[in-house]
Amino acid sequence: MYPFENADLPTAERVRDLVDRMTLEEKVSQTLHEAPAIERLRVPEYNWWNECLHGVARAGVATVFPQAIGLAASWNVNLVHEVAAAISDEARAKHHEALRIGNRGQYFGLTYWTPNVNIFRDPRWGRGHETYGEDPWLTSRVGVAFVHGLQGTDPRYLKLVATPKHYAVHSGPELERHGFDAVVSQKDLRETYLPAFKACVQEGQAFSVMGAYNRTNGKPCCGSTTLLQQILREEWGFLGYVVSDCGAVCDFHLHHRVTGSAAESAAVAVNNGCDLNCGETYHSLIAAVSMGLISEESIDRAVSRLMEARFRLGMFDPPERVPYASIPASVNNCAGHRDLALRAARESIVLLKNDGGILPLKKDLKSIAVIGPNAGAMDVLLANYNGMNPRLTTIIEGICGKVSPGVAVQWHEGCTVSGQSTDGFGMAAYFAGQSDIIIAVLGLSPRLEGEEGDAADSDGGGDRRHIDLPGVQEQLLKSLHATGKPVVLVLLNGSAVAINWAQENIPAILSAWYPGEEGGSAVADILFGDYNPAGRLPVTFYRSLQDVPEFRDYSMEGRTYRYFRGTPLYPFGYGLSYTSFDYSHLNVDPGTPSLEAPLQVSVDVCNTGNLAGDEVVQLYLSHLTPPVRMPIRELAGFSRIHLQPGEIHRVYFTVRPEQLYCTHENGSQAAHPGKIRISVGGGQPDQADAAANVPGVSTVIDR
Repeated sequence: MYPFENADLPTAERVRDLVDRMTLEEKVSQTLHEAPAIERLRVPEYNWWNECLHGVARAGVATVFPQAIGLAASWNVNLVHEVAAAISDEARAKHHEALRIGNRGQYFGLTYWTPNVNIFRDPRWGRGHETYGEDPWLTSRVGVAFVHGLQGTDPRYLKLVATPKHYAVHSGPELERHGFDAVVSQKDLRETYLPAFKACVQEGQAFSVMGAYNRTNGKPCCGSTTLLQQILREEWGFLGYVVSDCGAVCDFHLHHRVTGSAAESAAVAVNNGCDLNCGETYHSLIAAVSMGLISEESIDRAVSRLMEARFRLGMFDPPERVPYASIPASVNNCAGHRDLALRAARESIVLLKNDGGILPLKKDLKSIAVIGPNAGAMDVLLANYNGMNPRLTTIIEGICGKVSPGVAVQWHEGCTVSGQSTDGFGMAAYFAGQSDIIIAVLGLSPRLEGEEGDAADSDGGGDRRHIDLPGVQEQLLKSLHATGKPVVLVLLNGSAVAINWAQENIPAILSAWYPGEEGGSAVADILFGDYNPAGRLPVTFYRSLQDVPEFRDYSMEGRTYRYFRGTPLYPFGYGLSYTSFDYSHLNVDPGTPSLEAPLQVSVDVCNTGNLAGDEVVQLYLSHLTPPVRMPIRELAGFSRIHLQPGEIHRVYFTVRPEQLYCTHENGSQAAHPGKIRISVGGGQPDQADAAANVPGVSTVIDR
């Protein structure tokens, strides 16, 4: 037995022993995501590429939870942690079952390339639904919870390796990502684009980070000294490994044209701290060593980080010593996880409008017309980076399963998601005219928004060129409205949709995102009153692209609720309930006069309605006398609570000193004296739109 095979030795000693025994060629082979076996050392092959954005992906049957943007819409970090823990259970079970049958292939490993904590700064970006929305604080809290759920709590072994991505300043355009330079100010970098990564690394202890395809301020992200060395390792103390996005290193010479060859690209990446190559470019490291572009010691450093991850995952230890190796295969797609998927879908759905209390619907209506291309679609349940499941509950199935057997339910697509044909309008109108209520199930599709090359029907390479309802869907909705029957609109969507006409004319609107395997059941539960909705928007719904800066402009000025000065269709943090809430007795305790002291904030929340329900309590800060340009307001705390009718609950927040810092144009952050408005309520304060009547209280303190 080699010393590195001795599970009783310290990990650092085992890593050093193993790497010292490797030849240069063997070391280089281990820096590629498809790492071959080193048979003479009894090192098994390993594929580092695995996905679990909202469930174990591309590895057969797995529980499919709501897409990431939906998880964020729950505003429930405990739920997110529970979802991530369930995913990691299934991933571990799949891995060990695969090993038992000799399968060491892709997607059955233990190193997972999630969560995506990029900021969803522009509604056109096709991959925005993979993120947790537009706000740094919400993204940070959800990201940390997800990382903790994946990596586990054992002091010796990692359950999985989590990989926050795409570091950094990455959110479109998809078609240009391989050669695009995201030019960003130091203020926006520190204030908006980096906080979630910092939180995942420092609080979450994520053991891996994935670099982005693009350049940031002229330097390829996967070879940037500033990002990978100065900020990630020196400032934040990151001790894990960095992996490139797939093909990102060859982009250095092929598209960014900052290097002249594969050998030079590989050397730049490894020298600057990118340890693992998703791709083939690191094969050229051997040539790079002979050319004097990189030292073998630099390669040793990268391989050591990678091997430490494998040791901490227990890959060289007897299974009986690794607590996570005993998770049974039966946990995969189990009933408990299906129940969790239903709960997550319910909590993610946002009620955008409910005029006249049209919702919830009665279950004994005589007839219902369910119209729209997303009513029976399965791809809108699955989104992308998804697993498969033999029991996908579509919206029409959820509705049919909810109502009395005596109710007539008619279903027709009416049109396709993005096509121009209106041939189905006649039959849809006929069914609608025979019904008591029309449920229009419209919206987007992962075929319209997604990663470059994956969204087959996108005319923007995965991005959206407009943010209205695609195709002839709005015409279909207008034709249904013209029947005179009441209409409920259910949106299946991964990003904001400018449904201006619907907001003016349709009495009830839900946003259900891409809700996972139990999406139909969750939507039906809310439509018919078996669940009281409480999801909140993690993004701003704009009225028009005229309200949004140019897509390639990475300045935050005019973007997201923090810097947008117009009137949105629906603001970030917005969502309705079937009950009502009231806020009172706001108290702010600054503790000590020190600017570096945390703020203790508390408030009473009362359910003033007749139904039990959840409220998402949100805390916003506004600097009234800042020494530099600051956000109009920014989220600094949130808590999802459940209240019975008449129940009062006191909610407590701790605002960290750094949340009160002002970020200067040079990126420096510091506390400054001045007046700060603290607002706590069911959404943003001072809204002049659909959320104008959101309850809440505010006070001003002088720090």
